[in-house]
Amino acid sequence: MALEIRWLISKESPKFGDRVLRGFFWILGFTLGAFCAAFAQQEPDLQQQLQQLKAQYQQSTDDMQRRIAALEQQIAQDKLEKEKEQEKAKRGSVSAVELAAEQTEKSVLGQSDQVGGQFQGQIAQEPTYDFLQEADRKIKKLQEQAATFEFHGYFRSGYGVNSVGGQQVAFQAPGADAKYRLGNEAETYGELIFVNNWINPEHTSDRAWMKTELMVEGNTSNSANYANFSNGFGNDQFRFREAFVQMGNVLESQPDAKFWAGERYYRRQHLDINDFYPLDMSGYGGGVEDLNIRIGKMALAFIGGSRPDIITQNGNYSKTNFDLRFYGLKGPLGLWAAWFDVAREKGGMSASGMIPNSTGYAFGFRHQRLEWHGGFNTFSVQYGTGAASNFSSSVDNPTPYLNNTARFLVTEQVLIQPNEKFAILPIFVYQRTRDGVPQHGWDQWLSFGARPEYFFTKHVSLAVEGGFDHTQSNSGGYNGWLRKITIAPQIGPGRKFFDRPVLRAFLTYGDWSDGLRGFVGGVPFANKTNGFTYGVQAEHWW
Repeated sequence: MALEIRWLISKESPKFGDRVLRGFFWILGFTLGAFCAAFAQQEPDLQQQLQQLKAQYQQSTDDMQRRIAALEQQIAQDKLEKEKEQEKAKRGSVSAVELAAEQTEKSVLGQSDQVGGQFQGQIAQEPTYDFLQEADRKIKKLQEQAATFEFHGYFRSGYGVNSVGGQQVAFQAPGADAKYRLGNEAETYGELIFVNNWINPEHTSDRAWMKTELMVEGNTSNSANYANFSNGFGNDQFRFREAFVQMGNVLESQPDAKFWAGERYYRRQHLDINDFYPLDMSGYGGGVEDLNIRIGKMALAFIGGSRPDIITQNGNYSKTNFDLRFYGLKGPLGLWAAWFDVAREKGGMSASGMIPNSTGYAFGFRHQRLEWHGGFNTFSVQYGTGAASNFSSSVDNPTPYLNNTARFLVTEQVLIQPNEKFAILPIFVYQRTRDGVPQHGWDQWLSFGARPEYFFTKHVSLAVEGGFDHTQSNSGGYNGWLRKITIAPQIGPGRKFFDRPVLRAFLTYGDWSDGLRGFVGGVPFANKTNGFTYGVQAEHWW
């Protein structure tokens, strides 16, 4: 085809064809030259890019090797540290506080044994991975340290005055084992609980756990910030109320069982608004609780106490209790529980005369509905005789009639909170006691009251508490009633009845019958049958 075109062109116009051919070859030569020039120029660029890629690859390889070396060294150091810690554990435990202080000192002085501290400035790129790993390790260690230690407690404190100008006094009926609390507590009281989890702080089911618990209790008379009165009356008081060790998940067949020994609050039952404990076997001893018996759980404890102010030929006058409980029993209308106690007091010859031996028993039943109208319901019935008649591990004053003593107690407590604006907690107590003296008969205490609360906002509420007590005692020489009512605006964190902490101001009024004149209100109201107090108070538990 090309030859045919050339022939036609040359045949018809030789000069024109020559010019066309020369143009064609000129264009072809220019194109080839430009292509070669471009190719020659591109070759150095490709070489340069190849060298750069090789350099980057080498740099990345070196960095990775440095990091691998650093991690290997860290693993070796961690292993060495673990061996050191195990060696320290053999010589004596090192506290978490000391370990944290040691790590902080190393970090501040630039002597950290962590990867980020050792290799900072030696790695070409920013060691983000190492820093994150170091931070994770520090956070994990702090979390472990925090999980091993727990701090709990309770306190109430404030100040008030009475209607005749003196310091606040409480209104409580004689023969009543408790008083209605709101605006009626004239002391500062606190419990500080320190718990350390030595093994398995999370209490996971795959292994055993162990903890220790200490509680320091203190109370003041609200007399002075530093109470140091010459006669000692009104000075601050402090006591050890708990010091025990507890361990669980020891037996494979009973993973929920918990063994304990020492001094502790032991499975107490409590009515809140009058701070009454129908059953309080707190004391010194040991036992096991939460044993699975298929239909519920069981607890068994050996608990005792003594009176160092009463000495016989046997030593301090003492009392021992064997406490057996069944609880978590599912039945009609909720959960049921049963309790049985055998108490023994060893008598002897004391400075004041002969003290008889005493053996007593006590038993009780309790019913609970834990979810009821936004709250709960608890009902209990108890009966005891002799050394066990006080439903406590404490030792009462011995008398020749101790084996004839008895106590019968019925309690009811209900919390109802149908919505976020209103809650109410009513209680009921009926108790009959006998001191064993044939001529004295039975003493009686009847009490009922309630504390409604209305929540205006999330943080502002109004509490009103009313209570009534009637007591009668042939041996004590009193027979009468006491009424008490308190109005208390409050500031707190939420809309629940038991939300704490709370700050409150209060105005409390009490009146009582002539039969209790001289028994209620102390010195300010010794000759009166009514009075009021007012003040402020803070309360918190955690």
